[in-house]
Amino acid sequence: MKTFNILPVLLAALIFALASSAFADDGKYEAAMKKNIQAVYQAKSMDEYQQAVNAFDRIALAEKTKWEPHYYSAFGCIMMAAQEKDAAKKDAYLDQAVTAIGKAKAIAAQESEVIALEGFAHMIRVTVDPASRGAQLSPLAMQAFGKASALNPENPRALVLSAQMQFGTAQFFGSSTTEACAVVTRSLEKFNTYKSDNPLAPQWGRSMAEKLKAQCQ
Repeated sequence: MKTFNILPVLLAALIFALASSAFADDGKYEAAMKKNIQAVYQAKSMDEYQQAVNAFDRIALAEKTKWEPHYYSAFGCIMMAAQEKDAAKKDAYLDQAVTAIGKAKAIAAQESEVIALEGFAHMIRVTVDPASRGAQLSPLAMQAFGKASALNPENPRALVLSAQMQFGTAQFFGSSTTEACAVVTRSLEKFNTYKSDNPLAPQWGRSMAEKLKAQCQ
């Protein structure tokens, strides 16, 4: 007579239950998110970024109605893509980012920060091969930044990313960067006044704006 070992089934059920309840308390969820947000902001190595991404992915499994874990997972992947030199690996990180962004959009389709991050992924993908990808992806990036700004005119990240895209495009074609520099100035103004009721709202981007502004002078 065959016997059925129920132990693996019970263990699997227990693991699922623990994952589902680990962040059931909003306070625990917020604390876990803040810890890992700081980790991804402070990451210096690919391993540190990957650890943060893995943490956000675990949180996302438990918090199926929250867009922020997917957002920060995508952000970490974009940061890894920006540092990666190998084109195929860069694209692989960006594919991961786009997947996470899609999950965030499924939860919060009109969230300005998510749309801006989608444009960021397009922008970094252009850098793999600007000559062959720019014509297709640059408009998609700018469209995303424009939509993000329309959804929330106070979002400084949408502006600085747009400015970075415009500046890079102008440099590539040897044209004026005046418009890009005007946009980055506006982004810095928004960074100075930006406020959000969401304690997990993105805070990155100011240093990007300051570095770009320095190039304009």
